[in-house]
Amino acid sequence: MQIGNKIIVIGCSGSGKSTFSKKLHEITQLPLIHLDNVWWKADRSHISRDEFDQQLDEIMQGEKWIVDGDYSRTYEVRFQKCDTVIFLDYSYDECMNGIIGRVGQDRSDMPWTEQELDPELVQLVENYASENRPVVMSLFEKYPDKKKIMFTSRSEASEWLKRLGETR
Repeated sequence: MQIGNKIIVIGCSGSGKSTFSKKLHEITQLPLIHLDNVWWKADRSHISRDEFDQQLDEIMQGEKWIVDGDYSRTYEVRFQKCDTVIFLDYSYDECMNGIIGRVGQDRSDMPWTEQELDPELVQLVENYASENRPVVMSLFEKYPDKKKIMFTSRSEASEWLKRLGETR
């Protein structure tokens, strides 16, 4: 099973991008960057867009990486620089359950622990299928040279990771 050295993992909030990316990192040993840790500070403020874009550009210049995060404003830059796109294309219910389930959980991909459900995150999940997913699908068409891997369920993604691990 072939997979590239410059991988982006995208999908709706709550789809499990970070968990998937950690498992992919364990199998491939490719450096893992969580964009939430680039954008957010521990005090829940964030860096400027210019700082984020500069840091993302530096990351993208690397020879090998897994970059986890949706950040739709930067989809195209990441599509241009990657060789593989992994899209966790899960249902609304699956993603809502994902964001509900992580409340109170310490996570290495975020600089704080959510103590309650964030209304902005709920809004992102509610709008993903109509706003973000069509953009991802159009970028798949625009960049036919990129390896595209889409999963529609956590079990499908887990089985793929298991098979990938067996081939290493």
